[in-house]
Amino acid sequence: MSKSPARRTVLRGAALAGAAGFGLAACSPGDADGNDSGVPDKPVELGAAADVPVGGARLYREDRLVVSQPTKGKYKCFSAKCTHAGCILSDVEKKEGSCPCHGSRFDVTTGKVVQGPAAEPLPEVPVRAEGGKLIAG
Repeated sequence: MSKSPARRTVLRGAALAGAAGFGLAACSPGDADGNDSGVPDKPVELGAAADVPVGGARLYREDRLVVSQPTKGKYKCFSAKCTHAGCILSDVEKKEGSCPCHGSRFDVTTGKVVQGPAAEPLPEVPVRAEGGKLIAG
């Protein structure tokens, strides 16, 4: 007669399986809504246009977008979803966005890859300033 595994062993295995699943979800190319591109399928209000500095950029991590303002009043928007494994950029420093998963870096004024392993640029998203607010998508 075989002995059943101890409760602690079963719980530990379940916790490890859950943690492994979480790690995979963080790098999964698909979103919860099934959107693989990271480009919104409907307009998204991001907030005040003044929040994006001239010559700089702002990461809207919760909306999975990054917006730069290369010159006063001209905005560029890109998906903040890394084209390598689907992780969301973690920060923007100077004019580069960083992926926390595998170290890819992107120029947030053009979407181009600065450092791999990503090989494809970030997808561009239409953006406009309307009534002092930025609207993407």
